[in-house]
Amino acid sequence: MADARIKKLAGILVNFSVKVKRGDVVAINASTELAKPLVLEVYKAVLLAKAHPIVNIGLEETNAIFYDLAEKSQLKHFPKIKHYEAKNIDCVISIAAPRNKKSLAGTDPKKIAERSKVTSPIRDLIVTKKRWVICNFPTEALAQEGDMSLAEYEDFLYGATNIDWNKAKDMGNRIKKVLDKGKVVRIVGKDTDLTMGITGRKGIPCTGNYNMPDGETFLSPLEDTAEGHIFYEMPAIYQGREVTGIRLTFKKGKVIEASADKNEDFLLTMLDTDKGARYLGELGVAFNYGIKKFTSDILFDEKIGGTVHLALGKSYEEAGGKNKSAIHWDMIKDLRKGGTLFVDGKAVQKNGKFLI
Repeated sequence: MADARIKKLAGILVNFSVKVKRGDVVAINASTELAKPLVLEVYKAVLLAKAHPIVNIGLEETNAIFYDLAEKSQLKHFPKIKHYEAKNIDCVISIAAPRNKKSLAGTDPKKIAERSKVTSPIRDLIVTKKRWVICNFPTEALAQEGDMSLAEYEDFLYGATNIDWNKAKDMGNRIKKVLDKGKVVRIVGKDTDLTMGITGRKGIPCTGNYNMPDGETFLSPLEDTAEGHIFYEMPAIYQGREVTGIRLTFKKGKVIEASADKNEDFLLTMLDTDKGARYLGELGVAFNYGIKKFTSDILFDEKIGGTVHLALGKSYEEAGGKNKSAIHWDMIKDLRKGGTLFVDGKAVQKNGKFLI
């Protein structure tokens, strides 16, 4: 008998997050076979909604094999069948269930960046044109990354996801009202004083429709306005690589100086992916105070109440952004100890607590 918490999460994903309707074609994508219990409950929920499920379950090992053996022509090959599927589905439910969070740690980042450029039209199509949601399924790898036992991680995950998401909308909308009226955001904290323009850009509250768990309001800053410097206390993880102690300096929106205590070469490689990789695509203000602990998983970590995150690279059209890039790399700034978030000179959050 399935864990009742799994069935509840499946119902939230299908009926609340992507709002599956009769006749919809729904892709259920799982990164590994470890997600089978949730995949089956989602599959049932899609059928009960009178829709048409398509199941795609990956084998984690194929990613490392591909990057190890693929020649140039294979890296540049555009997957037309995947593109056809993306064009003809209505919803995507993506479930991450990693067996090994470091499976690509030894892979050449240039190959990953090159492949990401090739497949970006498929991601763009899904993100901008389809209803989608991503979530985790508890695995030993995720639990270990978060310094928890599997049972502890299960409690952590379901405690953050299986809630009444309608009640989360109030805070998200309060932050949106402040951002929508604002012209300039300033972030001040440890080794940080960064400003960016937001005039005309509208905040988008996130309360369980795309990420599960959720709990942020985000927008895309004006592309050429970021000025100043920022230090990230929390590790920034991308493509399986952990980069720590990141320091960035911006001028006219562009990263002009970058350093890191660990994996600096990877950071610099990603910044040179394309022209847009050195510009900001997103500012997110988090308000999920049920998530207090950094777990090395951006799906949870970017929602930690009292933090903000800034993404290098691609912005979202629905947020008014115009920056284009093959990467979208979220980095989290902790404001809970000595940090302040200002909008038009007025403090709206101090030491992680909202003043609005």
